[in-house]
Amino acid sequence: MQYRRLGKTDVEVSAVAMGCWAIVGDFTWGPQEEKDAEEAIQSALDNGVTFFDTAEAYGNGYSEQLLGKSLGDRRRDVTIATKVSQSNLAPKKLRTSCENSLKRLGTDYIDLYQIHWPNHDIPIQDTIGAMEELKEEGKIRIIGCSNFGPQDLSGALSRARFESNQVAYNLLWRGIEFGLRDLCLQNDVSILPYSPIAQGLLTGKFSSPGQVPPQRARTRHFSDKRPHTRHGEEGAEDLTFQTIEKLRRACDRIRIPMVQVALAYLLTCPGVTSVIAGMRNAQQARDNAQAAGLDLPEDLIEELESATSRLKMHFGPSLDLWQSDERMG
Repeated sequence: MQYRRLGKTDVEVSAVAMGCWAIVGDFTWGPQEEKDAEEAIQSALDNGVTFFDTAEAYGNGYSEQLLGKSLGDRRRDVTIATKVSQSNLAPKKLRTSCENSLKRLGTDYIDLYQIHWPNHDIPIQDTIGAMEELKEEGKIRIIGCSNFGPQDLSGALSRARFESNQVAYNLLWRGIEFGLRDLCLQNDVSILPYSPIAQGLLTGKFSSPGQVPPQRARTRHFSDKRPHTRHGEEGAEDLTFQTIEKLRRACDRIRIPMVQVALAYLLTCPGVTSVIAGMRNAQQARDNAQAAGLDLPEDLIEELESATSRLKMHFGPSLDLWQSDERMG
């Protein structure tokens, strides 16, 4: 496992982090046995993962509760990141959210506290003021954000120090490369990619759009004729799966699973500190953690970028996987 510093801090986090959304077993991910989730967390720990990302919104707090329970006396060995919801960014609500997260996690401090989505109806300075107070009280150590586009991030940075920005980023979704990545680099803001395997598309298990479960086929890669979509766009199903096939052939040639290549690729990208990967059982935790040890050759990296260039240009600077960029200024 590699370890890297978060933002401008001296906090080191594992290059592969465990994302704790999928372990709640919800509409998107399907049923989940609690035992499997606990074993995934233990396996992640045993394989060098020290960075765990959750949110109050995941399972209405169940993800935080499960993470805290599973970490037990190993809490001090890890970095916990959680997120306050868009609807709770007013100062009083934010404080309540933070205190509730602390209780569920069974800890007296949160290492990285992140704004989950921007809320343009609440002044960012009010939200930042409340977060700074919590930091002074020792309830949070580091402030970060999630799903902040260039305008939102610039506005936040003009008022306070944000150490990280968590955004959707993978071989099939490269909108961050049209400007947001450079902004993060210029300000030493760690990029924390979520959805690094595109909700399973980059595992290689789906060979056609029709094989993808409806609850996973909600992103802008898919037609708005699919149930549960909300983007109102034609999608890019043919181009997406043509691209996946190119990636599959490249991975087959080097005999490394596509999922590990997808994670390892992001770790070569400028500004990326840690990749947030879902892990629903012990085996997935082991497999995903191993990606940090891969050293991808330069010619393979060039091939991966070439294979995904048409899809990158199709979506352009779009940052929101599920709907228009209005949520992300």
